[in-house]
Amino acid sequence: MIMSPARRASLPSLPLVALALSLAFAPLPVAARAPAVAPTSEAELVSSADPRASAAGAAILHAGGNATDAALATMLALTVVEPQSSGIGGGGYLLHGDAQGQVDTLDGREWAPARATPDWWLVNGQPMPFQDAQPGGKSVGVPGAVSVAATAHARWGKLAWAKLFDPAIRLARDGFVVTPRLHASLVEYPATGALDPYARQLFYTASGEPVAAGTRVRNPRLAAFFGRLAKEGASAFYAGSNRAAIVAKVDGAAHNPSVMTLADVSEYHAIPRPPVCAPYRQWRICGMGPSSSGFTTVYATLKQLERFDLSGLGARSPTAWHLIAESMRLAYADRARYLGDPGFVTVPLKGLTDPTYLASRSALIDPAHTMLKVTAGTPPGAEGLTRADSPDGVEHGTTHFVAVDRWGGVVSYTNTIESAFGSGLMVNGYFLNNQLTDFNFPPELDGKPAANRVEGHKRPRSSMSPTLVYDQAGHLRLAIGAAGGATIPAQVIKAIIGVLDWKLTAQQAIALPQIFAPTDTVRVEQGTYLEPMLPALIALGHTDAQAMPAGFKANAVEVVDGHLAGGVDPRSEGAVAGP
Repeated sequence: MIMSPARRASLPSLPLVALALSLAFAPLPVAARAPAVAPTSEAELVSSADPRASAAGAAILHAGGNATDAALATMLALTVVEPQSSGIGGGGYLLHGDAQGQVDTLDGREWAPARATPDWWLVNGQPMPFQDAQPGGKSVGVPGAVSVAATAHARWGKLAWAKLFDPAIRLARDGFVVTPRLHASLVEYPATGALDPYARQLFYTASGEPVAAGTRVRNPRLAAFFGRLAKEGASAFYAGSNRAAIVAKVDGAAHNPSVMTLADVSEYHAIPRPPVCAPYRQWRICGMGPSSSGFTTVYATLKQLERFDLSGLGARSPTAWHLIAESMRLAYADRARYLGDPGFVTVPLKGLTDPTYLASRSALIDPAHTMLKVTAGTPPGAEGLTRADSPDGVEHGTTHFVAVDRWGGVVSYTNTIESAFGSGLMVNGYFLNNQLTDFNFPPELDGKPAANRVEGHKRPRSSMSPTLVYDQAGHLRLAIGAAGGATIPAQVIKAIIGVLDWKLTAQQAIALPQIFAPTDTVRVEQGTYLEPMLPALIALGHTDAQAMPAGFKANAVEVVDGHLAGGVDPRSEGAVAGP
């Protein structure tokens, strides 16, 4: 069964206030708010950003597959129907939980070519403008999604690998209808959406206009390649003609040619990493460690708020939102300084989640006043680490989805090609990412190497925050994640507070208005009940507080009294499906 929100009209583009802030706050053309309805299932459920992708995952569950199988089928279907946001040309992070609450994580973040150097994004000694860096070859990292899928399937999959491709092959071969959201992206981002000749053939008319919403599009090249992947496994991606096509495409790009080699592709592998799990009130919250900066930011914000009675304040309290903003500011400051690829920089992960350290950070928060200036702290293990990084690149192309199966297994998976339509380059019918723009453009800050600067085979820092929440008995309570660049942790923070502290359903918590407070700025979602709170926030000292139109895209599944309930973002085209 599938229930999705009504289609929404897109809002105008945001004016540029600060590039990394305002664009990260609008990951895709924004949909007007409308109530979303999420169904409940006794046993199994999939929540994703597109009803056809949720249906693909549900079909796999119906065929006897488990959460891993369903999540991978959902990812493959999203490659077809949500090409502006996600797919096998990108990467991401996968969290797997079993019925006993054992959590495992896979890091499928892309890596840079071996010959990449810290001055990758410099032109005449100056950082390249983002809009010039995104299109073309240099922005492409070696995709990780297929390696994540193969690794996850080998560890936890139940159905045959080839079976997972059936729904996506049908969508690509028989055609899918262009949604209002995809159409809006084609209108707003022709620099990448129409860059590749095959993409123009698929998504634009002969006169160069984006195809209308409601148009049926067929992608035979992708259908054929999915058939090869289904038959040959991951080697069809990382070896042979597909590998050669990726290298030829990025190195031969007319704009920003790269220096990728065949070995860069064939040597890539997703990395199993230890999960990061820590307590918040009576709950155990688990997420992805570095190279993601998402979970440490989510957890620090929550833990710093633990001493406050958020439940008593409630979701309509300006004080509650002030506290959330203040805690978020502290967490984002630490994120900016310390997070990067742990294979290249020392990340004080234990210190960043240390309860004593976070209590000391929490002590800086005053319910009646705003901190004038927020700086990074010095968590245990960070002595001598003096890096200070600029914000990572803006993001317009990400998706999150959740699958829960009848055996108690769960997958929370965030997948991305980075910006809208990624680099704009296509191979075998899928878009290649522009993840390397998530590295810092300046390689040094204050004369010191940036933790997130470009280096060969390094994975750029990410904000993706797939999260699992368990109760004291080890039972799943919530699986959640979001899309939207640097706002991803903020969306997950808000939703978790909504569910755990304000006793809302996952659907209601995702639909809450959004606050975003990276370091010394505060933004609230325009047209929501947070906007009339601006005078109260300003009176507390948030003099920079402003309302901004914003696009968000979160998905979740929660467990309530033994039953599953889905959550989808009413700002998106998301849907929940059960077999």
